[in-house]
Amino acid sequence: MRETVKTASWLGAAALMVLLAAWTQPERVTPEILSDQGELFYPNFRDPQAARVIEVIDYEESTATARPLKIEFRRGRWVVASHHNYPVELGDRLVRLAAGLVDLRKDMVRSDSAEEHAQFGVIDPLEARVATLTGRGKRVTLRDARGDVLADYIFGKPVENKPGSRYVRIPGRKRTYIVKTDADPSARLADWVEPNLLRLAASAIRRIVVQRYSIDETLGRITRAETLTLARQDGGWSGAEKLKPGALQALLNTLEGLRIVDVRPKPPTLAEDLRQGQVRLTLESALSFRQYGFFLTPQGRLLGKEGEISVETADGLAYVLRFGEVAASAGEIKSAGGRGENRYLMVTAGYDAARASKYGGDGAAGERRARDLNQRFADWYYVISGPDFEKLRPLGGEAPAPPPAPASQNQPQA
Repeated sequence: MRETVKTASWLGAAALMVLLAAWTQPERVTPEILSDQGELFYPNFRDPQAARVIEVIDYEESTATARPLKIEFRRGRWVVASHHNYPVELGDRLVRLAAGLVDLRKDMVRSDSAEEHAQFGVIDPLEARVATLTGRGKRVTLRDARGDVLADYIFGKPVENKPGSRYVRIPGRKRTYIVKTDADPSARLADWVEPNLLRLAASAIRRIVVQRYSIDETLGRITRAETLTLARQDGGWSGAEKLKPGALQALLNTLEGLRIVDVRPKPPTLAEDLRQGQVRLTLESALSFRQYGFFLTPQGRLLGKEGEISVETADGLAYVLRFGEVAASAGEIKSAGGRGENRYLMVTAGYDAARASKYGGDGAAGERRARDLNQRFADWYYVISGPDFEKLRPLGGEAPAPPPAPASQNQPQA
């Protein structure tokens, strides 16, 4: 009898536990860490055309500094607002970036721990409360015309063994996700502008004159000059025998694909003078030139502190590239003399019908191009990389001789 009562009691208790479990246990349990996996990051951001501001902040571990770039749509065109409103020349990159960030999903939750942010490279590059200099990511923010945030991400490291995937975090939140995306936002100016600054094909070059000289800044004149002339001939280049092997090809490649690191605006009056093909010797122009390492002589010749190079093309164009002071990425002048440092560059272009006739090129096209190029070059001092600067000034030389004086005091010699 007792055994029967015990068995009935045990069965009753078991049945009660089953009922309680069924009543208290939900049909499906989703762990908190997986609560938003698969969802859109920003479900209200569906139209890439709505983006009117793109901010990218990268981090340089070698210098422990954040590198910001800001692009805005102003007055009907895109400009790099963080770089003196320099015009964006690669609009398709903007479209690809915005399209790549629309409908971005939280493909997989990787971690809910802030301690793992450095491991995944998703520390906010602007985070001041974190002491570590490594593990910082790239912050990308898109805003609409009113300045409201459409999307805001911190892009981290690529995911191991998952091509096309990277770690991503939303600023201000701990959770890190694995996201499949081809978006590759860049904070480098060179990635948003025309990669061929001169818009020049190496095959069109007919003559190059490299001039290295020293300047007496007090008297405003050349005191020592070394000239190297390279001319295209049937079967090769005259003057190339004075160069190290590979130097000529490196020079031609650099001219064809010269990229800018940064820009500085010229004063509006000086820019307008250059558009008109002249430079007036005013205090404003003199101060502007000197700031970046250029000099205007009393005779009207424009000089670069580190010399110049002229490039003649088949259609009658002549580019003049003048090299100025050493420049840091932020624009401040650094002590000159170091190799590999960025350098200020000033570019002008001229046209000569006799030159076009000599080379048998299309003179009409050359004249139009010279006008268009000067309109483009007039507003800016450019910054080029130290390695490109060195390639544009190959060693060699003829008998030292200062350049000839210009025909007119008001015309900067091309």
